[in-house]
Amino acid sequence: MQLPTRIKMGTRGSLLAVTQAEQASAQLMELRPGLHVETVVIKTTGDTNTAGSLASMGSKGVFVKELEEALLAGTIDFAVHSMKDMPAILPPELQIVCVPKREDPRDVLVTTHNGLHGLPVGAKLGTGSPRRAAQLLAVRPDLEICDVRGNLDTRLAKLAGGGFDGLVLARAGMNRLTAVNQNCHTLPVEVCVPAVGQGALAIEANANHPSIVELLAPLNHRESQDETIAERAFLIAIGGGCSLPLAANCTTHDGMLTLVAVAASRNGKQTLRRSVSGAPTEAVKMGNELATWMLANGAEDLLKEH
Repeated sequence: MQLPTRIKMGTRGSLLAVTQAEQASAQLMELRPGLHVETVVIKTTGDTNTAGSLASMGSKGVFVKELEEALLAGTIDFAVHSMKDMPAILPPELQIVCVPKREDPRDVLVTTHNGLHGLPVGAKLGTGSPRRAAQLLAVRPDLEICDVRGNLDTRLAKLAGGGFDGLVLARAGMNRLTAVNQNCHTLPVEVCVPAVGQGALAIEANANHPSIVELLAPLNHRESQDETIAERAFLIAIGGGCSLPLAANCTTHDGMLTLVAVAASRNGKQTLRRSVSGAPTEAVKMGNELATWMLANGAEDLLKEH
């Protein structure tokens, strides 16, 4: 099969989105000498609608839809997404063809205070994520959660302006933009389980274009792919999205996977948490098993609350 030498890559236009997409394209061009990748910036619904919270939009695909439309129309050859933005169900013609090596999936608290327990009583904590809010309220129920949106620079500027006592962000984005500093306190998974797919990129392409799929294949990192398959299987089976306090994180140790998941009430007072382990070939089974257990032990009632 003859592989193309010029292809178009779609990405959102935020600084982080463009940075991580261009990091992926640079890696691809290194792996495929002679290849030229053109970057096509596409504005998504999530970028346009900045008035409300992401949860209020009711869809996990608000940062993805327009990129998928471009893939289906053939105006781009592949798209680079943050995996955590991907909806549970993709259009039948499209697929996540590879997952590059994952960044640190954990959350980080940015504050001049001494971490989560160093925040003053009643501190204002900025986050637009029900998942983060619920888990942190379970540890610090006195916190005042303040909804905040915008790109990384915008949110950090709001923190610097005194709008909040702390801000919760994904460490992966901070790492990719080299924005980690002494005010960043990484939240352990025992305190705050990351979002499904957090820290990973999803390279999406049209399955009907096998030359593109083959061209992109060297970008895949098998462990990262296995981990996100397990996490997304949980998300699909439990029927959740970004508007719900759901979390799942899978790690690899000695060739085996461990998947931990959380479902919580919005105020953090009720929390279900469980983990399972298995071989990479059991990734989907693990996600389904956790979702089944969660639903049988009260997660359905927690989800109905929202």
